[in-house]
Amino acid sequence: RTAAGAAYCWGSGPVGNLGDGTGINRQAPTAVTGGHLFSALSLFAENHTCGLDTGGAAYCWGYNADGELGDGTTADQTSPTAVLGGTTFARIASGGYHSCGLTGAGAAWCWGDNNAWQLGWGIPPGDELVPGAVQGGFTFSALFAGGSQSCGLVAGGAAYCWGLNDDGALGDGTTTWRLTPTAVTGGLQFSQLAVGFRFSCGRTLSDAVYCWGNNSSGQLGDGTNTTRLGPVLVGG
Repeated sequence: RTAAGAAYCWGSGPVGNLGDGTGINRQAPTAVTGGHLFSALSLFAENHTCGLDTGGAAYCWGYNADGELGDGTTADQTSPTAVLGGTTFARIASGGYHSCGLTGAGAAWCWGDNNAWQLGWGIPPGDELVPGAVQGGFTFSALFAGGSQSCGLVAGGAAYCWGLNDDGALGDGTTTWRLTPTAVTGGLQFSQLAVGFRFSCGRTLSDAVYCWGNNSSGQLGDGTNTTRLGPVLVGG
């Protein structure tokens, strides 16, 4: 994203996720079509990309088989397509096959794949092709989307997650899937989260890093390959 807000993408683009109106790969930055000026961009893996224009309207493009573009269809889009509903957002988060937006008032909305309850609303399993409000009445200061889970921070830094939890990626001390935001154990206060495939990490207000969830490849950084159901200190 340039200083003026123009978006450029490059790399693998077979499902239109580069937003240049084609489905081809690009080896150099290529302008996203539509003439939009974006205040934020978000992508996760290779499936789809979302952005917010300077007025907070959400646009998404790329893979859409699960409704992750929020345009009411399951058709892939090679250029930015407006997310339906008319809600304006302050933040946008693209997950594996779902997307979420955070309003200026701190309300979370999600859409797309809901097979693991990662939308925080609806009747899973299934797809939701337009945005819906995350249940629970939480006011979030930040929002994050991962492979099949979503997380948010509330004022003060407490973390809440929902969705797939087979490997403890929600950090609530269990392997129970959660339809609504559930507190990460340990009472830690975070300034930032990173939500991946079946694991999550957070940076505390004191700049310590904790991770939880699947650890089969050592991705939690605790010196083991042991899955963790709650936060463990990286390098601890």
